[in-house]
Amino acid sequence: MKKIALVLAAALLVVLFFVFDLQQLLTLDGLKAGMDRLTALRDASPILLGLAYLGIYIVVTALSLPGAVIMTLAGGALFGLLWGMVLVSFASTIGATLAFLASRYVLRETVQARFGDRLKALNEGVRKDGAFYLFTLRLVPVFPFFLINLLMGLTPIRAATFYWVSQLGMLAGTLVYVNAGTQLARIDGLGGIVSPGLLASFALLGVFPLLARAALGWVGRYQAWRHG
Repeated sequence: MKKIALVLAAALLVVLFFVFDLQQLLTLDGLKAGMDRLTALRDASPILLGLAYLGIYIVVTALSLPGAVIMTLAGGALFGLLWGMVLVSFASTIGATLAFLASRYVLRETVQARFGDRLKALNEGVRKDGAFYLFTLRLVPVFPFFLINLLMGLTPIRAATFYWVSQLGMLAGTLVYVNAGTQLARIDGLGGIVSPGLLASFALLGVFPLLARAALGWVGRYQAWRHG
């Protein structure tokens, strides 16, 4: 019953989000159009707006709703680079962890029972290199944010590990988008925020933890052979 209630509550929130056309507010044009009002609210009550922003961002991320990029840009535009980074980092990670837990609590048993053989390699990889594997995915922004949250919920990785690795791994991407948000008036489209060169840099950075892990394993085996 608890699972059914949780699914129905989440589904209702998602339906209301689209019924009331709230996704229009989470677009670049919608953000720019509302900046004067949001700036006035921030000047009048910065703490209250910060808490409201934190809560909305968590809900958007937890329900895997479209708009996380716009929320991140808004963080930079409203709160500046430092406080925008702090708010976005915690809100995105908390929301991601809630989505992760929902996936694990609601979907894991059913999906594992039906697709256990197909997920065997993923589960084994996470058992062996869970933190490194997740860190790599978080560093490469070409992988859908919400999909990582949901898929990781189906694996054996610990929730605490998921949280701290996600927060650390998403910092680079968060910095790029929050910094872009501080220059919101100059942004004409989301495609120009992250250049192909920057994406390539993220990809190389994401591969580094796995290469380091492989190198450490090779050194360990070599030393064992040498002294064996």
